[in-house]
Amino acid sequence: MLSIRDCLDYCDLTDDEVALIAEHEGIPDVAAAQVACGLVQTPEGTLLMTRYMTDLLERAERAGEQDKATRARAVIARFSADHPLAH
Repeated sequence: MLSIRDCLDYCDLTDDEVALIAEHEGIPDVAAAQVACGLVQTPEGTLLMTRYMTDLLERAERAGEQDKATRARAVIARFSADHPLAH
């Protein structure tokens, strides 16, 4: 049986990336890991994940939550580097 760590390693996702997806969707990290692993398999899914993370960044900025916004920016930067979108 695969662990969550095995799944994240296979999909090249970090705990922070999964945590942002979990927060955006209001689901547990375990479920977010499964969703995220499926999404990064397609360009459309990768774009959707980027949008989720960007939504959270924008919410944090509007709420004045600078620590959260800084963390979200770092997570988005890493995700974008690891999963570039075709333009």
